[in-house]
Amino acid sequence: MERDLTTSAPDDGAPPAGEAHSAVSWGAVIAGAVAALAASFALMAVAAGFGLKLGSPWPGGRSDLADFSPILGSSMIAVQVLSSAPGGYLAGRLRTKWTNVHGHEVHFRDTAHGLLAWAVSTLMGVVLAASVLTPLTERTAVAAAVQSDVAASAAGAVPNAGARPDPAALQRRADRDANIAAQFSLFMGIGLLLGAFTGCVAAAIGGLRRDEMHATFWTEYARAGGAVRP
Repeated sequence: MERDLTTSAPDDGAPPAGEAHSAVSWGAVIAGAVAALAASFALMAVAAGFGLKLGSPWPGGRSDLADFSPILGSSMIAVQVLSSAPGGYLAGRLRTKWTNVHGHEVHFRDTAHGLLAWAVSTLMGVVLAASVLTPLTERTAVAAAVQSDVAASAAGAVPNAGARPDPAALQRRADRDANIAAQFSLFMGIGLLLGAFTGCVAAAIGGLRRDEMHATFWTEYARAGGAVRP
């Protein structure tokens, strides 16, 4: 559907009043970012309910990579894509309609709003993962280690008493950890890129829908005998 294009300009040659304001509707961007972040937490909770120990989908969030697998990586990508869709759609749909702007520029701005909503939600996720989720995970790991040591002491066994580490085993473990970390980074990067793309597309769709509803309103208003659209 071709968007509205107003070619008229004020007689005095001054730019329209709307062009004096920023093209970014930060209220719509933040609303979309909050929705995307909330959706990601909800999807991660659902995945955990199915027994999938997903890592943090945001860079900077520490995760236990011991159980990481391509299945978990694919699930992490799905969470990022599915959570970016509603955030981008809301960012494009909720902003105020522009006038005196070419349809191609409107499409670009809608897409940019989806990208900004994805970026803000990612940054918010980084902050939450680093300041809230990571400390909780570390405290849980410390508590589990203490309970394990207490149980071993009660049984009369001293963990790793007199054991000497095998250099070859340590090297194999280090190589495995590095390989898993590389796979995790790859899946995270792919998920972030797909999430950004999904947010942009969803915002463009939301913008199209917004303009369609705007045109439909004026069409029905004119048919009902209302005033002519300015």
